[in-house]
Amino acid sequence: MHPAVLILLWVCLVISIQSLQATGLLFAGFPLLAVAYALSATRLITLLRRTRWIMLSLLFIYAYATPGVAVWASLAQFSPTHEGLTGGLLQLCRLAFTLASLAILLSLLPRQKLISGIYVLSYPLRYVGLSRERLAVRLALTLQHAETVILDTTGNWRTSIEQMLAPEDVKLHSIELQITPFTMHDGMILTIGCALLAFVLL
Repeated sequence: MHPAVLILLWVCLVISIQSLQATGLLFAGFPLLAVAYALSATRLITLLRRTRWIMLSLLFIYAYATPGVAVWASLAQFSPTHEGLTGGLLQLCRLAFTLASLAILLSLLPRQKLISGIYVLSYPLRYVGLSRERLAVRLALTLQHAETVILDTTGNWRTSIEQMLAPEDVKLHSIELQITPFTMHDGMILTIGCALLAFVLL
């Protein structure tokens, strides 16, 4: 399948995840987790572990900022609400399932194909005077640096942030784009994916 098609399908999937309610979300999400774990358990666990504080913060904000019935009436305004916990857990699942879908995408698309797919999708930028080639080069360098830092599990989160913000030594090298031609099969899959997205949003 063409890398650009996979990226577009992933975007459709993420939009669908944000639109689904509890039952549909769980029905679609747990298979995503299973597939992501089967394809790359290390990548999935790393993504979930790196975002655990974001998830806990999200749950905390929803639990205490959403009006509703207090879980512990004796604590009054200092108690989380049932509605907040429900909404927080729903958003937590959406984030986890989105990360699972990202792990699947990154497992199916090596770095070169991912860059090539984004290069193809950025074709309209040429009409506003922007360079697709420059975008591809910068993306390649960013992904190379970010992947090294994210997958490094030896340090804590402060060390990771410092490494991400630190200037990287620039090494001159060539970047090869593997451009794959579109086929009728790709067009059919993309059409089906867009149709499913429209069905979910309606």
